[in-house]
Amino acid sequence: MAGITQAMSTSFKVELLEAYHNFSTVNPSRSASTADTFKIALFKGTVTGTYDATTTNYSNMTGNSDETSGTGYTAGGNTLTISNAPTSGASPATTAWLSFSNTTWSTATISSSGAMIYNSSQGNRSVCVLNFGSIISSTAGNFTIQFPTAAASTAIIQIQ
Repeated sequence: MAGITQAMSTSFKVELLEAYHNFSTVNPSRSASTADTFKIALFKGTVTGTYDATTTNYSNMTGNSDETSGTGYTAGGNTLTISNAPTSGASPATTAWLSFSNTTWSTATISSSGAMIYNSSQGNRSVCVLNFGSIISSTAGNFTIQFPTAAASTAIIQIQ
């Protein structure tokens, strides 16, 4: 059945262990001195594919022609800014987390029911799928993704 189920991609969890994803500019084990580039692409209001923890790549979205389009939106979505270095230590002390800064498509006329965060530096590998709970639209206005507070129990990416 087609639809969007919010989830961290299972492939992302495996790829963390394989060192594909770099969220930090201070990682001495990597030769790169900058974090990978993470992007967010929006799904159409109604999708034909199924997106959930089994989603592995941005190409899953484009292969089903399920990326939104419209004025003010460019295929591939927006580049995200990491809002905090990967961290841990607060309640619960066993959780590591990070989040992104809010992102906006300005003067946009688009509709979307969810989004995919993916790593464009590493072959467009999926990080997670987001479900907005309903179709959100903008007409010649700002379409903003507001990320939750960067904390152990609220950040968009939490590893427990």
